[in-house]
Amino acid sequence: MPPVPKSDKPAKGEKKARAKAGEQTERAGKAPAAREATASFADVTSSDATLRRFLHGLPGVDTVGLEARAAALGTRSIKTTAKAYAIDLAISMIDLTTLEGADTAGKVRALGAKAVNPDPTDRTTPKTAAVCVYPDMVATAKEAVAGSGVKVASVATAFPAGRAALGVKLADTKDAVAAGADEIDMVIDRGAFLAGHYMKVYEEIRAVKEACGDARLKVIFETGELSTYDNIRRASWIGMIAGADFIKTSTGKVGVNATPANTLLMLEAVRDFRAQTGVQVGVKPAGGIRSTKDAIKFLVLVNETAGPDWLDNHWFRFGASSLLNDLLMQRQKLATGRYSGPDYVTVD
Repeated sequence: MPPVPKSDKPAKGEKKARAKAGEQTERAGKAPAAREATASFADVTSSDATLRRFLHGLPGVDTVGLEARAAALGTRSIKTTAKAYAIDLAISMIDLTTLEGADTAGKVRALGAKAVNPDPTDRTTPKTAAVCVYPDMVATAKEAVAGSGVKVASVATAFPAGRAALGVKLADTKDAVAAGADEIDMVIDRGAFLAGHYMKVYEEIRAVKEACGDARLKVIFETGELSTYDNIRRASWIGMIAGADFIKTSTGKVGVNATPANTLLMLEAVRDFRAQTGVQVGVKPAGGIRSTKDAIKFLVLVNETAGPDWLDNHWFRFGASSLLNDLLMQRQKLATGRYSGPDYVTVD
């Protein structure tokens, strides 16, 4: 994962214009492409039986091979120049998150300010991709990041357990979108999935996708509750067929969250889905990613598995709260040769 050559760097103002043009193109093409991808699986989703047949016909996961590959990729070292690039890339991919019962408007405003300007002593530090909050904090977050380009993501659908009627989940989603959410992070019904009611899971994702309107949809599987790698692969395909813009590992609220192995498996799924349909779907590992070393391992996984097309914040995110502080401290260390004191970063 080499650093971007100087000759490839956009001129002043060009990067912003290019990004804006890309977003406009993506918005124009995303819905038709997603509809076409969904339509291409019309036979698969025609009944619970056909969907089950498709999902159980997917190749079984080689557990030993998967974990060995994830471990091997995690041992790769990168040079200092590439590390500086990787740190900035990782910062730009963070969904800076607060999802606590004790969240206040003041805490969300502070989080938004940090997302927009992570290091007030160094204006070259990238912004984070988004802030992620509960639906009732969306308006506050939106105001905090206004005009910055930082997105506001909201969890919805009775996060984190997802134990509610579909009507409640859709109302939750619509309220967040109405408040200004750019992105929705939904949770699947793990009980239905584990009971083999795949069509119910599929139809629920489709309904939430429709409720999102123009907001991008991230579908959380809670991989720590799915028990097997085969189930994670099946959930990934349900999410992608149903129109997810991102597939996401975890809520961060259970014991097992994002791991290199389960993220690698999901990266393989989005790679294979694009090869089959032409539609690109993003990946978001969340929970337990706290260090720069961890983040770089995940970036290597992305580059070596899905490929460089996923190495930007439109297609890969980190769901994290404490990761940013470590990235900032490592960034400062590379720039100055020393670690800053404990007051260099804010305590979230």
